[in-house]
Amino acid sequence: MSNPGDIDATPITSVQQLADYIALGCKPAAAFRIGTEHEKFGFRQADLAPPPYAADDHAAIRDVLEALCDQGAKPIIEAGNIIGLRQGRASISLEPGGQLELSGAPVETVHETAAELEAHFAQVRQSGERLGVGFVPLGFHPTAPRASMPWMPKGRYAIMGRYMPRVGQLGLDMMTRTCTVQVNLDYGSEEDMRRKLRVSLALQPLATALFANSPFTEGRPNGYLSYRAHIWSDTDPDRSGMPAVFFEEGFGFRRYAEWLIDDVPMYFVHRADQYIDVAGRSFRAFMAGNVPELRGITATLGDFADHMTTAFTDVRVKRFLEMRGADAGSPAMMAALPAFWTGLLYDEAALEAAYRLVGRWSRADCLALREAVPKQGLESRSPAGRLRDLARDALAIARDGLQSRAITKAGSADEALYLEPLDAIARGLPVQAEHWLQSYYGRWDGDVNRIFAEAAI
Repeated sequence: MSNPGDIDATPITSVQQLADYIALGCKPAAAFRIGTEHEKFGFRQADLAPPPYAADDHAAIRDVLEALCDQGAKPIIEAGNIIGLRQGRASISLEPGGQLELSGAPVETVHETAAELEAHFAQVRQSGERLGVGFVPLGFHPTAPRASMPWMPKGRYAIMGRYMPRVGQLGLDMMTRTCTVQVNLDYGSEEDMRRKLRVSLALQPLATALFANSPFTEGRPNGYLSYRAHIWSDTDPDRSGMPAVFFEEGFGFRRYAEWLIDDVPMYFVHRADQYIDVAGRSFRAFMAGNVPELRGITATLGDFADHMTTAFTDVRVKRFLEMRGADAGSPAMMAALPAFWTGLLYDEAALEAAYRLVGRWSRADCLALREAVPKQGLESRSPAGRLRDLARDALAIARDGLQSRAITKAGSADEALYLEPLDAIARGLPVQAEHWLQSYYGRWDGDVNRIFAEAAI
């Protein structure tokens, strides 16, 4: 989730204006960029507990943020609390349970995003170590009960926390106990958006399987490889998953805008540093002046931009596409995700090959695979056969796409080098979740706490 930024105060006058607003994301291929975001759990070195926002002993999230300011980051303040940081074109924000998120700068190459991740991990380690706070990137918190997770002092999270139990059983777990890694990629036109969306929707369960990294809940195996992915099955169906509208013939910017304002309930409106709770209200009613809590407040493009961030679909459409299916994981896996999707979507021949592979799958096909993957992983069955076999085909296409880009690092390796952890999995090595389960039943002797030292960045 994003930090508060500049607000576009342009009044909304029509649905077409909203479609045009999204269409402004279209850009020529030479201007395509890669933006990688990832989250990680903090833990107190003394007892492995989730750190609170603030504490007298300074082993707390606020102190980590302040330590990062000492390294040059600029604070973002809400209601007197530091709730995020700006670092040039990148930013650091807080998820509801104190998960630390890097929203990376839009860069040209996977090499640059890998270097950005490495530099960020080094900064976080340096800041956290002297405070007694470590960070671990896993898809679901391996030990902490929901009740023990802290809540960060951000106004939007208070509203969401009240609303979530009304629309699903696991929404509060999604907010406080999950971490993801995602990559944001551009499109050139409405048709380019549509093709990339269909390919990435169909392959999102494959990404979930490859990056599965959440096999534990409250200290024990939970029966899933990606429990984080399972969480989304009972969070908020109005704004998550693979909506039918995405599979409609001729889906485009206007139809997407209509879905957002008609079918995705609002959470809030932000005015004068305050969040107004309108959870469950219709954005179209807000546009028409028919929301009682918002009488006298004109709906703006900034409000629409905020509302777009509250759609949590597996692939989110904004002025770019967000790939949202993967669990957070090791640094090597963090770099593998942007490599995978960049290779598939940023080379025309690769995109066409990927579309021939999966682009005609029905919504029912995609939903069935999405349901199977959290437990079955790469042993799930897709319309193209066993998912591990599909992984080999998709990775071959991604590798071709990256090699076609021919962007080398230090004059030698191209971006395909970052696919190596995924290639190993496709050949039969365990995914991260399977690796941890092997450790749990073997050398850990059932002690999940060992994961904090071994998975820490």
